Amino acid sequence: MPDTFKAILVSRDAEKKQSVDVVDLTEADLMEGDVTVAVEATTVNYKDGLAITGKAPVVRRWPLVPGIDFAGTVISSAHPDWRKGDHVILNGWGVGETHHGAYAGRARVKGDWLVPLPEGMSAHDAMAVGTAGYTAMLSVMALERHGIVPDRGPVVVTGAAGGVGSVAISILSSLGYHVIASTGRNAESPYLIDLGAAEVISREELSQPAKPLAKERWAGGVDSVGSHTLANVLSMTSYGGAIAACGLAGGMDLPSSVAPFILRGVSLLGIDSVMAPKQVRLEAWRRVSADLDLEKLSTLSRTIGFDGIIDAAHDIVEGRIRGRVVVDM
Repeated sequence: MPDTFKAILVSRDAEKKQSVDVVDLTEADLMEGDVTVAVEATTVNYKDGLAITGKAPVVRRWPLVPGIDFAGTVISSAHPDWRKGDHVILNGWGVGETHHGAYAGRARVKGDWLVPLPEGMSAHDAMAVGTAGYTAMLSVMALERHGIVPDRGPVVVTGAAGGVGSVAISILSSLGYHVIASTGRNAESPYLIDLGAAEVISREELSQPAKPLAKERWAGGVDSVGSHTLANVLSMTSYGGAIAACGLAGGMDLPSSVAPFILRGVSLLGIDSVMAPKQVRLEAWRRVSADLDLEKLSTLSRTIGFDGIIDAAHDIVEGRIRGRVVVDM
């Protein structure tokens, strides 16, 4: 009998009712690809929560193994860049959406989708960063390219207690920025201060319909919320500032006006982590390994086992998770 491994499989019936099951698979059940990886660690991102709960149309091929990122060791490879024993990371590329993902003992993917695990970083560390942290790093890099350096003034991070927000605060504070953290969970203020936030404000300050322009409060920011929150953040951004938008936890709409753009020269920087070119990914992971304090990673993450993934998926969608969740496979 071929070796089997556990996997979470999301399926849909003829009436499009979704079900989630734990099943046994073999490598014959995996999809096409030229590299097979033993998955050692993964994580639960907001998108993974949406995929498992079915609260948004993340999964677009049925049945499917969800999980948009993983770290592990190459078992076999027909790709020239990888050989057996290499330690690798995968983020995005439709994995966990249209291609079997991380919530299985093994994954078969295209070698072009992989990047090397940075030296000195474990698979667990990499997934404490995960797609959320990698996205936070892409956001910081975008702000830097736009000239938003610490001397320009404070920066705001919305959804601060979530995965993207937690890592963004840690990175930005380590780089010398004055970070204003916005959260709907006031009890998390000590946690956010420990991560490096200089100030913590309530989400309610940014959740009401925005004025076209409001008092200038920050030079830049990282927003993972969208909707009214992003509209307010833009209206409060100072002249020539920029906001990196990378999430939609509060909604996909943007009820804003052109005023911040044409009267203050504010820029809205779109951040896509799924299809980012490989060179951008390599630089982001290099910067993560250089600029993110690994000791802080332990304070912003907790570890669960494979059996805890489904519950964690529900918790993250309901806003009950702080920071990052690492899954030890």
